[in-house]
Amino acid sequence: MIGSPHPQHMVTRFAPSPTGRLHIGHGWSALLAMDMARGAGGELRLRIEDIDGTRSRPEHVEGIIEDLRWLGIEWRGEIVFQSRRLSLYDAALETLKGQGLAYPCFCTRAEIAAEIAASGSAPHGGDGPVYPGTCRALDAARRAERIARGDAHCWRLDMERAVAAAGPLVWLDMEGHGVAADPLRAGDVVLARKDAPTSYHLAATVDDAAMGITHVLRGEDLRAATDIHRLLQALLDLPTPLYRHHPLLVDASGRRLAKRTQGLALAELRNAGMDPARLREDLRAMRFPVGIHVAKA
Repeated sequence: MIGSPHPQHMVTRFAPSPTGRLHIGHGWSALLAMDMARGAGGELRLRIEDIDGTRSRPEHVEGIIEDLRWLGIEWRGEIVFQSRRLSLYDAALETLKGQGLAYPCFCTRAEIAAEIAASGSAPHGGDGPVYPGTCRALDAARRAERIARGDAHCWRLDMERAVAAAGPLVWLDMEGHGVAADPLRAGDVVLARKDAPTSYHLAATVDDAAMGITHVLRGEDLRAATDIHRLLQALLDLPTPLYRHHPLLVDASGRRLAKRTQGLALAELRNAGMDPARLREDLRAMRFPVGIHVAKA
């Protein structure tokens, strides 16, 4: 099953989370998305994925906008903030609950880690060991009892049931090649977290559809997420964009650039007097600052 056909007008997006300043890899990704949209006569949209209330900061939002404008990234329409769209995600979650595909999970991270350790081995998804499904076995009465007494819980997707309900799924890359989706390897992913009313997977899927996104360009590290999003699109009867996953940038030691590891920030380059027009030219030619290079496939 492949998603709905796309209109001729391309709409893509850049969707950072405001948990720190943008690094050179973010800038390259945003530039690739803008150039792709412009080349097709389409448009780039900007979405701020600020659902993480413990790490998202207003000053980081301001920094993201400042960095993008300095680099010359132009988007159309109002900036979309996920924190203002919670009712959309809640409605999607209720749909999955109504299909019998979502269940409450009361496990703590320590309990999950202990169960995985005790098992001696655990399959790995894209982000580490797969959740062992402990709370999937709770009966309806026990779940209701724990929710009624206020036990902290997230909501997970019953992956086996969801895959069975959706059937075989394919997503298309931008060259028109079909890629078989394999969401099962991710296990029972979180749909709504204990500390947030939604999760990355659910919010991104709902927003891409609501914003009319026709093409998604993002890093290779999110290829496994595309399988999950394709499944959610099928379950929620949402259109399917075309996808392209670009390689990641790494530092001299081969570490992936990340906000938490202080990857080379765009703000650093600006403060050092870098000419943004020259930087755009270099990034388009895949000439990166000293010590930054494309990760090996």
